[in-house]
Amino acid sequence: MTAVMSFGFRVVSVTALVGGMAGPVGAQKGRTVAAPYVPPAGVWERRSPSAMGMDSVKLAVAIAYAIEKESKTPRDLELNHYQTFGREPFGAAIGPLAPRGGATGVIVRKGYVVATWGDPNAVEIANSVTKSFLSTVVGLAFDAGRIHSVDDTVSQVMPPILRAYPNGTGLGADWPGDAKWLRPFDSLHNKRLTWDHLLRQVSDWEGTLWGKPEWADRPSPQVNTWTTRTRVEPGSVYEYNDTRVNALALAALQVWREPLPEILRTRIMEPIGASNTWRWYGYDNSWIVLDGKLVQSVSGGGHWGGGMMINAWDMARFGLLTQRRGVWGGKQLLSEAWVAKSLTPTPAQPTYGYMNWFVNTDRQFIPAAPPQAFVHVGAGNNIIYVDPVNDVVAVVRWIDTNASVNGFVERLLGSLAPAK
Repeated sequence: MTAVMSFGFRVVSVTALVGGMAGPVGAQKGRTVAAPYVPPAGVWERRSPSAMGMDSVKLAVAIAYAIEKESKTPRDLELNHYQTFGREPFGAAIGPLAPRGGATGVIVRKGYVVATWGDPNAVEIANSVTKSFLSTVVGLAFDAGRIHSVDDTVSQVMPPILRAYPNGTGLGADWPGDAKWLRPFDSLHNKRLTWDHLLRQVSDWEGTLWGKPEWADRPSPQVNTWTTRTRVEPGSVYEYNDTRVNALALAALQVWREPLPEILRTRIMEPIGASNTWRWYGYDNSWIVLDGKLVQSVSGGGHWGGGMMINAWDMARFGLLTQRRGVWGGKQLLSEAWVAKSLTPTPAQPTYGYMNWFVNTDRQFIPAAPPQAFVHVGAGNNIIYVDPVNDVVAVVRWIDTNASVNGFVERLLGSLAPAK
């Protein structure tokens, strides 16, 4: 039996295939070792929960829980924005926000699809899961030698950047801030910041980018400190801040000198067999002149709109790539060294690695999960749960709270048969 999905994507039942996709690749101590299953582009083999060592009834309970716990916020994401981030200073949306659908998910075990719900084909905003794609693109620059060390200061590779409007008719002035030139790492404090500081959100970068002052993102209730406080020592304080994330995206664009979606597409998404439907957006005003061309600097999330628009299937493929530590079909797409850095806890925030890899140090982030598990997280909530201990990847979209995420994981892992 074959289920035909939109966008040319197919989930193929195990009975429709003869044998299986993974064959013997060698022997260890007299045993044949099977290569892990790798779903080819456009097709993903589906196996029953029981075939993958899972209790179908308990798995159904976990899925029902995820559906029950769908976010109560409006599905009109523009309306939702103006009920939340849009109420901040300078909070207007400047990137696209499309309505979302209902609770959706994909569960993968040992590389095989075991369950889906909702509409996994729906291309929807992933919010801060985008940060995991951004840090991946930075990692690719590290792997390619374009960034020699994560402890190098970012200012070393940042020339003055010429702003432009997308229609090419005029130059834009950031307000409050500079005129047509962007110099985001020229202040005495910002000159000290390293790639590692930005990736761990411990930089305390100061300034305004794309019309969004860093102090206006989740602003302090002490309004007299917004523009006057003394900067903290880089690395000493964790602060989740999307203006600073966007400064990292702009820096990565300078290193690559190519649009970041192109780097991601050719080096990650096409090799892992992702669909052709995902899109990575920036803002209406985040255009620069680069090598004589107008290029959009993409955002690291949907705080003011924009970011990654992607379906659950492609999120699951990315999750499987990270579970397998950057390896896909025998090829190392993202280095083991970069994955190890991404999973190293940040001293100032032990549940955070590189953006947006939330690690489960001391089982603080998801108590129900093993400490080796990690999660790519975006508001909404959009999550990619990655569990190398149990060989599970789960995409769960539009689940309401972190407590509900833990409740889902608890039920999901409860469906696994005890190890023999």
